[in-house]
Amino acid sequence: MRTVVIASLLLIMVSCAEISIPTSFPTSIPTGSKPLTTAEITEGLKEALKVGAKNSTGLASQTDGFFKNPQLFIPFPSEAEKVKNTLIKAGFTKQVDEFTLTLNRAAEKATEKALPIFVDAITSMTISDAMGILKGEDNAATEYLKRTTSSQLQTAFKPIARDAINKVNLTSYWEPLATNYNRITLLTGGKAVNPNLEDYVTQKAIDGLFILIAKEEKNIRENPAARVTDILKRVFANTK
Repeated sequence: MRTVVIASLLLIMVSCAEISIPTSFPTSIPTGSKPLTTAEITEGLKEALKVGAKNSTGLASQTDGFFKNPQLFIPFPSEAEKVKNTLIKAGFTKQVDEFTLTLNRAAEKATEKALPIFVDAITSMTISDAMGILKGEDNAATEYLKRTTSSQLQTAFKPIARDAINKVNLTSYWEPLATNYNRITLLTGGKAVNPNLEDYVTQKAIDGLFILIAKEEKNIRENPAARVTDILKRVFANTK
């Protein structure tokens, strides 16, 4: 019996040698990333919007942030375009240029205080909202923010625009232009104009910020280097 056992052990040893059983093993086995929780997804999307809002307001509020950015530049109000054309023909080109510059300066000034408004709106995003836009388009979160907060932003932003207009004396440029135009129209029988600059600057400033925020969001979604926090890396590495 002993001889049979020894023979069997020798046979097993030979077989093991032939199949080359490894003598060392990895210290750990990769398990992959854990599934994202809904809370992490919400946090990631909020973080993306906060990063985008911070970068966007920083760009928009600097000198020439609107004036020298073709995407954000605020032109003469469309309803006052005839004012511009008439005044230029009448020799008021310098005043028209100064007015346009100051119009953009007002928007730049207003956006200095826009970030807290956006942050408050971003923090109101719910888990269901976040899950609904996780797989959306490159600007899905931005569109959600625009859709759900535009009216609040209008209400909150208009006083800032009004203050900015006053600080840069925008009305002091507009009133002489409007007065000169209206004086000219007395001779031609044209209609006097008085566009609401507060509404105009407010809407244009908000539109400009959303343009920049959408670009920031797209960048974060597509460019790993733009994901400046761990949660952004985790969320957007698992989208699409």
